[in-house]
Amino acid sequence: MRRPFAVPSVPALLAALFLTALGGLPWLSPAMAQPPEAATSAPAPDAALDRLIEVLNDDAARAALLEALTKATAEAPAPPPGPPAAEPSIGAQVAEFTQAIAQNIASQIQDMAASIGRGNTSFRGLSGEELGVLVQSAQNLFLIIAITVAVFVVLRRLSRPVFRRMDARARDANALRLSLLFAGSVAINTAIVLGAWAIGYAIALLAFGDLGRIDFRQTLYLNAFLMVELIKVAVRAVLSPANGGLRLINLSDRAARHLHRHAALIFSIVGYGQLLVVPIVNRNVSYAAGIGIAAILSVLVLIYLFVLVIRHRTDVADWLARGLYEDPATDPADGATETAPGTPDHQRPGGFLGTLIRSWHWFLLAYLAFMFFVVVLRPTRVVVDHLTASGQVLAAAILGSLLMNAIGKPLRTGIRLPEDIATKLPLLQPRLNRVIPKFLIALRFLVAAGVIGYALDVIGIAEIGAWLASDLGLDLTGRLASAAAILTVAALVWLAVNSWVDYQLSPNYGTLPTSRETTLLSLLRNAATIAIVIFTLMFALSELGLDIGPLLASAGVLGLAIGFGAQKLVQDIITGIFIQLENAMNVGDVVTVGGTTGVVEKLTVRSASLRDINGTFHIIPFSSVDMVSNFMRDFAFHVCDMGIAYREDIDEAKQAMMDGFDELLRDPEQRRVIVGDLEWFGLNSFGDSAIVLRARIKTQPGKQWGVGRAYNAILKRLFDERGIEIPFPHQTIFFGEAKDGSTQALRLRNVDRSEGET
Repeated sequence: MRRPFAVPSVPALLAALFLTALGGLPWLSPAMAQPPEAATSAPAPDAALDRLIEVLNDDAARAALLEALTKATAEAPAPPPGPPAAEPSIGAQVAEFTQAIAQNIASQIQDMAASIGRGNTSFRGLSGEELGVLVQSAQNLFLIIAITVAVFVVLRRLSRPVFRRMDARARDANALRLSLLFAGSVAINTAIVLGAWAIGYAIALLAFGDLGRIDFRQTLYLNAFLMVELIKVAVRAVLSPANGGLRLINLSDRAARHLHRHAALIFSIVGYGQLLVVPIVNRNVSYAAGIGIAAILSVLVLIYLFVLVIRHRTDVADWLARGLYEDPATDPADGATETAPGTPDHQRPGGFLGTLIRSWHWFLLAYLAFMFFVVVLRPTRVVVDHLTASGQVLAAAILGSLLMNAIGKPLRTGIRLPEDIATKLPLLQPRLNRVIPKFLIALRFLVAAGVIGYALDVIGIAEIGAWLASDLGLDLTGRLASAAAILTVAALVWLAVNSWVDYQLSPNYGTLPTSRETTLLSLLRNAATIAIVIFTLMFALSELGLDIGPLLASAGVLGLAIGFGAQKLVQDIITGIFIQLENAMNVGDVVTVGGTTGVVEKLTVRSASLRDINGTFHIIPFSSVDMVSNFMRDFAFHVCDMGIAYREDIDEAKQAMMDGFDELLRDPEQRRVIVGDLEWFGLNSFGDSAIVLRARIKTQPGKQWGVGRAYNAILKRLFDERGIEIPFPHQTIFFGEAKDGSTQALRLRNVDRSEGET
C-alpha cells in the first residue's frame, strides 16, 4: 500500500516555491544570490513569507518570478525511469489466486464461529405465536386454495390426451418439429397455470368478501400459486415426467418421475413458504418471527435434500457413468435392466474422472452443510444472496446438462451424412466419426469446466469472472481460443483434402483413375497429412506462447544430423522421388524390384510394398533398387517355347500351334484381352532331348499369364490328338568297347510273376 502523503499548508507551499526560484532572480541581493554552500543559514520561514509578499506586490518582481518558475519547470530534468515492473510469474499468480480462495473460506468460517459464540441465530425471533396465526390463515384461505387446486387439477387432466399425442409425434420428429412441439407443450402448461390463477382471482373478487375487493392473504396465496406453478412448468419442461419424447435430459421415465416429484415438493415448500407463510407471519407477529419461520423451512428443505443425496448417491453416479457410455436408460417396467447392481465394470470410468463421479455426493453434502450454517447464522440478506446464487448454479447445471446431452447424442449415434454425399464420399462418414467425437468430448469437458467455474464464482469461493476479465485471463483465454481455432481449421483442411482424394479415386464418379493417378493421389494424401500436422503443431504452440524459433533451429540441426548419419534414408527418399517422377511403377502393377516379383500394394517416397504369388508381403527400400521390371506397362507378351521330338515334322507342329491359337480366339474371355495375332518365330534352339519352337501372343498388360495358361492347355490336347510327341528328358546307356571291338556281354533275366523265375 502507498503511504498517504501530508498535504502542506498554502503558505508553506508558496514559501517552498519562492525559495526554489530564488537562485534564478537577477535582482536579488548578493547575499541571497550566493550559492547554497556559501550560505551560513537558511532563511526563516517568516522572513521567506515576507519576501514573497513583497515580490507579489511588485508587478515587475512578480512577472520575473513567474518567468523564473516557468524556466525552471521547463529545464528541470525528467526523473530517471525506474526499473520496469516485473510481471509476476504464473506460479505467483496461481499462488495469489489460491491464497484469495483460502482467505475467503477462512473468513466465512470465522464469521460463522463468531455468530455461534454470540448465540446470534435466525431462530431467536420466534415467540410461539406463529403457529396460531398460520392455522387461522389456513382456515381463511382453505376455500380459495381448494378451488384453485381443483381447477388446476381438472385442467391438467383434460390436457393429458393432447400431451400424449404430442409425445407420440415427438419420438420420430426432426429437430424443427421437435422444437415446435416442445414450445407448444410449454405454452399449454403455462396456459393451464394462468387459467387456474385467473379463475381463482375471479372467485376471490366476486364470491368472497365485498364485491370487487380481495383479502391480503388471498392475494398472497394467488401470487404465490402463480410463481410456484410457473417454476414447476419450467421443471416439467426439462424433465417431462409423463412424456419421454419431449424430455430434454437423458433420463429414464422412472427417474424423471421421481426427480419431478422431489423437485415439485422442494419448490412448493420454498415458494409458498417465502411468498405466503413468511409475509403472513411478518404482518401478524413480527419481522424477526418471519426470519425464524423462513429459517425453519429452509432447514427442512436442506435436511430433505441431505437424505435424498445419501439415498441416491449410487444411482446418480451410475447415471453419470452410463451417460458417458450408452444410450438413455429405459424404464425398468419396459424390460430394461436398470443399474440394479450398478453399472457394469467395463463401463465404469476409472482414473480421476471415475473418482470424481463416484465422489459427487461429498461435494453436494459439503455445500448443503455450508448452506445450513448460512441459513441458521447469517442475516436474511446474506441468506437471500446465497439462495439466489444457488438458483443461478442450479440453472447453470441444468443448462450445462442440456448442452452435454445435445453434445452426447452424436457421440452415441455417430455422424450420419445424407445418402448422396455418403455415396460420393464413402470414407467421409467413418472419418468424421473418428475425428468429431474427440472434439465433442473436449467440448463436453469445456462445458463442465465452465459450469464448475461459474458455480465457484457465483458462490464466492473463487472470483473466476474477475480473473477472466484480467489481463492474464484475457490473454490466456485468447491464446486457448486461437489454438482451438487452429486445430479446428486444420481438421477441416485435413477432411477436405482426404475427401477430395477419395472423390478422385472413386470409380463411380468421373473417369476411372489410372494406376499412376492412384499412386500420386495416395502420396499426396500422405504428404498433406504430414504437412498439416507439422504446421498445425507449430502454429498452435506459437499461439500458446511457446517460442518456436529454437524449436525450428533444433529441427534444422536435427535434420542436418539425420542427413549425415542416415544416408540410406536420404538415398531411399531421393531414389523414390525419381522413381515416381519417371512413373516406373504404380500401385497394382506386377513388378520385379530388388530380385522380388509381386504386386505393388503400397508406395511411399521411401519404400515399395509388394505381395508375391505366395502371399508374402515384402517391403523394399528404394536404396536397394537397381532396376525396376514392370510387367504392366502398355502391353505384354506370352512367349511360348514348345519342345517336340527330333523325329517330328516342324511344319505339322507349327500348324498345330496355329490351330491352337485360333481355338484360343474363339474363347470370348481370352479374345477380349488378346490384342494381336500369333507371331511365329520358328525353331528357336536344339535341346538335349527336344527341339524348341517359339511363338508369341500380344495381350493387355497383366493378362499374359492367364492367356499363356489357356494356350498351353489347348496345345497339350492338340499335340496328343495329332500324335506329336512332347518329349521328356531321356538317357542312352553305352557299354565301353575293348581295342579289338569286343564289349562286355549283357545278361538279361526275365521274371514271370505268376510262374516264378525261368
